[in-house]
Amino acid sequence: MEELIQAKPPKSKIRSYLVVLLALLLFIFAIDLLTVAMGRLNSSVATDIIQATRNPFISLFVGLLVTALIQSSSTVTASIVAIVASGNMTLQQAVPMVLGANIGTTLTSSLVSFTFIMRNKEFKRALSAGIIHDVFNILSVLILFPLELYFNFLSKTAEKIAHFFSSDSSLSGPFEYNRMFTRTMTEWIVENINIPFVSTLLAIFLVFFSIKVLTTSVYNTFVLDTFQDVNKIIFKNTGLSFIYGVFFTAAIQSSTVTTCLVVPLVANRKVRLASAFPFIIGANIGTTITAVIASIYKTEAAIALAFVHVLFNCIGALIFLPFPEIRQIPVKIAEFMGRTSAKHKVFGFAYILLTFFIIPFLLIYFSRG
Repeated sequence: MEELIQAKPPKSKIRSYLVVLLALLLFIFAIDLLTVAMGRLNSSVATDIIQATRNPFISLFVGLLVTALIQSSSTVTASIVAIVASGNMTLQQAVPMVLGANIGTTLTSSLVSFTFIMRNKEFKRALSAGIIHDVFNILSVLILFPLELYFNFLSKTAEKIAHFFSSDSSLSGPFEYNRMFTRTMTEWIVENINIPFVSTLLAIFLVFFSIKVLTTSVYNTFVLDTFQDVNKIIFKNTGLSFIYGVFFTAAIQSSTVTTCLVVPLVANRKVRLASAFPFIIGANIGTTITAVIASIYKTEAAIALAFVHVLFNCIGALIFLPFPEIRQIPVKIAEFMGRTSAKHKVFGFAYILLTFFIIPFLLIYFSRG
């Protein structure tokens, strides 16, 4: 009898499951609202968006800056998917912004490492663990951005894949998407507000809020206890570490959270940096699930953009993960950055300011000219 009672899920768990479900529904609703609201924006606003993203360098660094500021690549990529679905941005214009978002999201793990700044040896290891996510994404962008710029490698490949998932023949036209089950509600809200800009701001807030609630609820419900129980075996080999990285991040839709879990483990010598790196690569792939969910029932262009996000991270993994010698490159760079920052604390702060704010801002400014 006692065993049967214990087998029943506690009320707190049932409540957690309901919160997860409601957060997921809110996220789908918010994405649909953003799609409709963006579609109702007047032509001058749409023109401004298109002009701002016509230069791929501006698009890349806008994605980096915005993600660094709000610290959620999931929010940024989901919003970009909705904008593409509304017809206010083409697939080719959106791709660099998604690549920039992948770099911008790594800021948090670097900042977490600064909590160890008063303990020099731990700080060296922590910063190496925080920065390795940055290094991996920056190297991946350096390889794939020129291929996209000159050959449209990512966008053309994603378009071909998207054809299998959508019957939509257009990859850039507005309003050529299937109706979401939330469409009646979203159209009612947009029509009653009657100010598309306000509707868009409301939708962006709801996207951000729903992802935060979903991240927290899924993490507390499904991941926290599991991670604490198995962290000793997660990093035993490259393949297992990679798979766990994909699983945990797909569950909580935040590579930021999963990579931040690694920083204290490396700082306290519970995990080697080289062993944690495959986990971080897996986390990069797991985080793409948000864009995939956001693309459901949207245009073929939106579906293709979600696949761009998946392709970018999968190709990055294929470049670095299978070959130990190549896998050591980001590790060695991160360890060098950690050693240098431990000796000269200002170096670490300068790196964050330059990489995530000053250099992107200056490049955007001069690219406009």
